[in-house]
Amino acid sequence: MFGREKDNSLKSSLSTIYQTFDGNDLYPSVEEKAANLLYFITKNHSFTDGNKRIAAFIFLYFLERNRIQFDEFGKKRIADNALVALTLMIAVSKSEEKDTMIKVIVNLINKEN
Repeated sequence: MFGREKDNSLKSSLSTIYQTFDGNDLYPSVEEKAANLLYFITKNHSFTDGNKRIAAFIFLYFLERNRIQFDEFGKKRIADNALVALTLMIAVSKSEEKDTMIKVIVNLINKEN
């Protein structure tokens, strides 16, 4: 049962972070894409079980693929316990809190920090 997709919402979450409007990315930075990816996958409940774990894994995979999981000293940009807390906070958050949640995540993984 773990990891079995319920519908096409995972595909939607993945494609949404690459949306454009008038030729401009809606989520221009890799950090914004990553933060929204974590948010969308967590909130969409795409799987029969393990939604938060899968969302956190895909988030880390996205960071790794975009070479921002670690800073220049090899330290994780976001600690494991922080990722767990953020994923749980997203899961229980209200939709009107989305922008705040995204800002927190972006600030934690920002390459400039």
